Amino acid sequence: MPCYGARMPRPDFNLLLTLDVLLAEGNVARAAERLRLSPSAMSRALARLRETTGDPLLVRAGRGLVPTPRALELREKVSALVQDVEAALRPVRKPDFATLERRFTLRAGEGFVENFGPPLLARMAEAAPGIRLDFVPKSGRDSDALRDGTVDLETGVLGRGMGPEIRVQALFRDRFIGVVRAGHALCGAEMTPALFAAGRHLGLSRRGVPHGPVDQALAALGLKRNVVATVGGFSTAVALARASDLIASVPERHTGNLRDGMHSFPLPFPVPGITVSLFWHPRLHGDPVHRWLREILLDVCTAPRRG
Repeated sequence: MPCYGARMPRPDFNLLLTLDVLLAEGNVARAAERLRLSPSAMSRALARLRETTGDPLLVRAGRGLVPTPRALELREKVSALVQDVEAALRPVRKPDFATLERRFTLRAGEGFVENFGPPLLARMAEAAPGIRLDFVPKSGRDSDALRDGTVDLETGVLGRGMGPEIRVQALFRDRFIGVVRAGHALCGAEMTPALFAAGRHLGLSRRGVPHGPVDQALAALGLKRNVVATVGGFSTAVALARASDLIASVPERHTGNLRDGMHSFPLPFPVPGITVSLFWHPRLHGDPVHRWLREILLDVCTAPRRG
């Protein structure tokens, strides 16, 4: 009696290609030549096919071979299967961006989205109107969302929480500057570290502790800012400075469009710059559409902008 619990042997999928060529040629010698096999190897392959299918497939008729009804039944089916396999293993074709529909998620800070989002979306709409880009806020510096596919791309400053396998592309260097509303008392003043520190300042911290590179640079000079309010993002800092007499210290490139109509000035003491980078998981590195989106982002971020 048959043993129904026994595992079926795994079929040899290489036989599909052999069968396809045999049925197309109807001749063992020609099939062997096409597959670059010796006549004896081709004969052994035909024997295996007959054993696997339980059918002679090709039978002698005079000096040639003719297909059995089972072979005729399999010919189109096997040909379609072989074409599907070849298509699956073929290198990816260049996408048709005019008709392509995809959806990506980009995690970025609000300042980045407000400053670089408009030109990025304009470039995408022109070349690939079917691609949707979802912006999500930054909630930390870990790479879990990139790993699990919740996020496709992320921008920011490389931190210790980013996994070692994550791909990194530098987008631009940025420096901190001061910004105040038009007509502020500091407009046109000869800025000094002491004058800057004596003003009323906005602190910037996602955790509520306003201590960063500007504070560290001032501390090296024996000075300390008078921080009267703390916010969690660059765009909020710029908006509050525009509507008050407070001073905001923000990255120049990150806030280019947001500072229109305001007075911006270089900080009167050295502050280390920052490198804003693009992050993605290696599984998406070779995807042609993802690569195209990365290139668009890099172009937008490196284009000359107003300061």
